[in-house]
Amino acid sequence: YVVAPPFAAITAVSHLGYVSISFAHRETEIFAHASLQNSSTASYTDSSDDETSPRDKQQKNSKGNGDFCIKNIKQADFGRREIEIAEQEMPALMALRKRAQGEKPLAGAKVVGCTHITAQTAVLMETLSALGAQCRWAACNIYSTQNEVAAALAEGGFNVFAWKGESEDDFWWCIDRCVNVEGWQPNMILDDGGDLTHWIYKKYPNMFKKIKGIVEESVTGVHRLYQLSKAGKLCVPAMNVNDSVTKQKFDNLYCCRESILDGYGTGNYTCFLSRTTDVMFGGKQVVVCGYGEVGKGCSAALKAMGSIVYVTEIDPICALQACMDGFRLVKLNEVIRQVDIVITCTGNKNVVVREYLDRMKNGCIVCNMGHSNTEIDVASLRTPELTWERVRSQVDHIIWPDGKRIVLLAEGRLLNLSCSTVPTFVLSITATTQALALIELYNAPEGRYKQDVYLLPKKMDEYVASLHLPTFDAHLTELTEEQAKYLGLNKNGPFKPNYYRYENNLDIQQMFL
Repeated sequence: YVVAPPFAAITAVSHLGYVSISFAHRETEIFAHASLQNSSTASYTDSSDDETSPRDKQQKNSKGNGDFCIKNIKQADFGRREIEIAEQEMPALMALRKRAQGEKPLAGAKVVGCTHITAQTAVLMETLSALGAQCRWAACNIYSTQNEVAAALAEGGFNVFAWKGESEDDFWWCIDRCVNVEGWQPNMILDDGGDLTHWIYKKYPNMFKKIKGIVEESVTGVHRLYQLSKAGKLCVPAMNVNDSVTKQKFDNLYCCRESILDGYGTGNYTCFLSRTTDVMFGGKQVVVCGYGEVGKGCSAALKAMGSIVYVTEIDPICALQACMDGFRLVKLNEVIRQVDIVITCTGNKNVVVREYLDRMKNGCIVCNMGHSNTEIDVASLRTPELTWERVRSQVDHIIWPDGKRIVLLAEGRLLNLSCSTVPTFVLSITATTQALALIELYNAPEGRYKQDVYLLPKKMDEYVASLHLPTFDAHLTELTEEQAKYLGLNKNGPFKPNYYRYENNLDIQQMFL
């Protein structure tokens, strides 16, 4: 990992005037935004909406602009209400907007994005616009787009190309529409999974001559960036948001812990456990593949609901953590015949292959909490001898010739965003980190960042966290000059070295529940 210079975050923050930080020890100013503690859970459905492909429709917003491709522009009003609810739980982004009213740190930025298009993403996009950026956006997942939110963005003038239920061809077509447009050249990339970056490298490599940087959110996309860097093919600086402290310790852990069970529900928003399968978790045997931050969150949630949880892991350190947290470490082939639920959280490919799928018990639920749809070998299930039966939205029964069936959720794609929603406040943390990373790379003087992958500066992580503290009416203790000198710190931070690890001891928390 290459650690960005510590002054980088200070520069990024000062571009907006959010805080005044210098070696003269000036105070940090934080805007307190009250939260109404509401979150967006319901998803708009319109029974009158036809099955015509959005690519075959000619739609325009109320201002006559038609440079977008979504399901139904008529859903915009409902989507706007979804976005307004999300804003209440995203205090830091709202703070950035207010602090930047007189300054546009992203003026001239042309951001092309490929992320999940949800109400939370809409708040981020509208914040980037308020900071001066122009945006064109596609979805990184064919099932996670909230159609009503995409409609609200299109009505607001954003060039959005996404709808829920895209085909693979639609997926790449939408990305291409964001990139290949006459008179518009992106100079910043915000990616989630690396597909957008891959597409530009493959189809439009000359565009990188004007692109200043890439901000990547997911472990899958970061892995692809490091591969490019190792091969000497990375053309521009890239910021690794996924491995920032705020992303790892809040989004990956808390978000997955709270949303994994939600992804199993039916549309009854008061009962998370019945959203897609009506399953009861108590006593169920579950194997979680991978014990990174996502796997930790999933395992903790399932254990709290009374499930018997097994863990598979390749890393001996993560494996030891799983054992110390009370989970039995196994190889997948040891338990595949007996488990009721299989959840992948690795970011790898072919974790659950056809051999394992053949050996699963009747009724086994199979799903993925990693970014990519490659963890479960879904392609191997599309053969003549197997029957696919869609039983409800995002739920397929795969039936073997002998009558055995498994339950596949979201066709092996990201479960919690395909089948439900996620906690808005936690996503606020990641979205704020993305915004500040874009600001930093866009405004960095030539030479600060080379053609490599950088971690977020510690100061930027601390600043993101500080923007969210007022929601809890939390008050930081301030070091005196004497105390700061004793610890060898600047009194305004950073407060921890880059090697410091912020641990979440889930087992200790559960002991007292």
